[in-house]
Amino acid sequence: MAFLALVGALFLGAWLAWRSLPDPTPLATRPPATTALIEQRRAEAAAAGKAFRPDYRPVSLDRISPRLVRAVVASEDASFFGHAGFDWDEIKNAAEQNWKAGRTVRGASTITQQLAKNLWLGTERSYLRKVREALLAVKLERTLPKRRILTLYLDVAEWGNGVFGAEAASRRWFGIGARDLSAAQASALAAMLPAPRKAALAPAPRWLARKARRILSLLERNGTVPAGEAPAARAELERLLGAPAPLPSDADEEPPPDPE
Repeated sequence: MAFLALVGALFLGAWLAWRSLPDPTPLATRPPATTALIEQRRAEAAAAGKAFRPDYRPVSLDRISPRLVRAVVASEDASFFGHAGFDWDEIKNAAEQNWKAGRTVRGASTITQQLAKNLWLGTERSYLRKVREALLAVKLERTLPKRRILTLYLDVAEWGNGVFGAEAASRRWFGIGARDLSAAQASALAAMLPAPRKAALAPAPRWLARKARRILSLLERNGTVPAGEAPAARAELERLLGAPAPLPSDADEEPPPDPE
């Protein structure tokens, strides 16, 4: 009897936790007015006595270059269209790599999980936040189609200090709208996502340059960049990066952790 009571209490607690989380339904037709991450950055700026004017310009997916869409998916979550919120193979591989390294050197968050964090949770690190992130990812996947999840992610992702979303990022870094991004520009933007507030161009940090080159190679392999256009795209990327020569192929250089 005690066991059944415990099970019942656990189920009740899980149900109450589920019910207490935000409902993604309104996001099916309109972008959020703000996000937890934007408000966190606003509070951080206020605490430091600094002004904060976020550049946040949500747009529809047809106003974002397919090159950037494919670059972000290839870089951040290659299995995005095939999973239900979690990439279990990636989770397993990341766990094994982190165990061998004795520290966290690789994450496994999907685009859906990252969206849940950006929208509602901010960057706090705790087990409770990870549980809430997982539940919210399930809610997002059950409520919204994949294209809408991807649109929201591209609209609210942080791309520099005070810069949120692909449209604001394109104008901040290149002075053009998101629909006009070249493959090289898209590769550079996608490479920034792990540590957007540490990103720079001409010169780019070595970790960003390495990642951007890798992403452009992925775009060449999946046909986003036709073979005849690849040399020009590579040359453009090098001009944007203004970076040192590539690291050896076996080098392991990742972006530094972004301050929370």
